[in-house]
Amino acid sequence: MESFVLDTSVFTNPDVYQQFQKDREGAIENFIHLALHTNAEFYMPSSVYSEFLKMVELKHLAPEFELVVKIRSPRKFNLKIPSELLYELIEEIRHRINKGLRIAEEHTKEAGKVSGESVGKLVSKLREKYREALRQGIIDSKEDVDVLLLAYELDAVLVSGDDGLRKWADKVGIKLINPKNLRGIMEGLIKHKAST
Repeated sequence: MESFVLDTSVFTNPDVYQQFQKDREGAIENFIHLALHTNAEFYMPSSVYSEFLKMVELKHLAPEFELVVKIRSPRKFNLKIPSELLYELIEEIRHRINKGLRIAEEHTKEAGKVSGESVGKLVSKLREKYREALRQGIIDSKEDVDVLLLAYELDAVLVSGDDGLRKWADKVGIKLINPKNLRGIMEGLIKHKAST
């Protein structure tokens, strides 16, 4: 039986959820319907589910969603991960901090030359560039770590549109699918189940 660990992006990123239906609620409903008919298991860490509920109001769909998506955290105290991952993560964070520092220095120098551009716009530009340098392409939240660890623990397929999460999952050998193919994969699983 195939297992999938889901990230919030499956239901919050329009490029991903619209494969099920154009509106988010309909997409979640269609996902639930398909999931019920597959011979697969779907998981979401509790921290991710809490984050998801802050972004999306499930209303009447919550019981059905929890029926098909098992809400479960990774066993953090029992799980062993390759130490090389920690070394790479620390190196990546150090690189990004230095990159962010260079961006801050650049914008500070530019602030001294401000003519027509307001300081507020300059600060906003700095904040955007700094965030991009530090956060893009890296696991940057405990929710990301929970998704990564749960997929690792269960030897499950990770389904996420987050590039940083996908990059780090690939580093530790976690199976990945393009999240835009999830519906087609689920339909394939249903056909396979019907033929056996």
